[in-house]
Amino acid sequence: MYPAHTMGTYVHVVLVTADSAASDPVARIALGVFSRVDSLMSNWTTTSEVARVNREAGVRATQVQPEVAEVIQRSLDVWQHSDGAFDITVEPLMRVWGFLGGTPHVPSDSAARAAAARVGAQRVHLDARTRTLRYDRPDVKIDLGGIAKGYAVDVAAESLRAHGVKNALVDLTGNMFAIGRPPGADGWRIGIRDPRDRMPYFARIHLSNEGISTSGKYEQFVAANGTTYGHIMDPRSGRPAEGLISVTLVSSSAYTTDAWDTPLFVLGPGAAMRKARERPEFAAILVQPGTNVDTVWVESSLKDRFILEPAASALFVVRYF
Repeated sequence: MYPAHTMGTYVHVVLVTADSAASDPVARIALGVFSRVDSLMSNWTTTSEVARVNREAGVRATQVQPEVAEVIQRSLDVWQHSDGAFDITVEPLMRVWGFLGGTPHVPSDSAARAAAARVGAQRVHLDARTRTLRYDRPDVKIDLGGIAKGYAVDVAAESLRAHGVKNALVDLTGNMFAIGRPPGADGWRIGIRDPRDRMPYFARIHLSNEGISTSGKYEQFVAANGTTYGHIMDPRSGRPAEGLISVTLVSSSAYTTDAWDTPLFVLGPGAAMRKARERPEFAAILVQPGTNVDTVWVESSLKDRFILEPAASALFVVRYF
């Protein structure tokens, strides 16, 4: 296992090999992917490419590095196809709630309204041919945190495959890609975290040559006046999303799962199930909160691989769609 701190969190690259010394350079190449993507797309530093374009694109059109342009274009595509539930201009809302560069708190109504007025991906214009980006107004800012991790995981996994790795797991704090399988198993056994943190994992699923990611209310939140507000913002309302407490997606691409788990969370149970049925490139596991028992909605294509942990059987009921 090769760990590293990157992109504001931790990554682990697990290689199945009989020669750990020979595999070390390959693992270092994969870890280098995360350092590069972090230097390009981080919102936690003033020196990243995203920080630079946020300073410049609202004043004049500016050319963007190829990888950043690719992720912005993918983000704008998901924004269109998710009915606006995924929006990379949500950065002002993340900041005013303290989930980005501050202490989480419930902002005043006036501050929340002012931040929401700056949100809207229709204000972001990317010319894919020239890779130039401009914003309609200088106070627009983008945040690629909802998609960049999945992109990095896919690129890192591809670097391992390009160097002949047949069996490995790339794990960037829950954004994962499973290559092949571990010894003696038919796939990598991945646990799905309990969104209420009553146990480490409430279910598990077997993966091989697939990506997986989860968006949940447990990741960051603030509690005030008896209400818990999660860090996942609904860009259409300007407030934290409600209706689901966890969304897990499985796909042939970690980039895809990371791009879509947030908008499905924002859409809520009914709309998320409809959207999942429309999109064959991923399969969804949705957790809807209940008073005493939570409902796990599992897409039927995952039925043979989804396993509820015995200890979770009194806390969750499983339904397929």
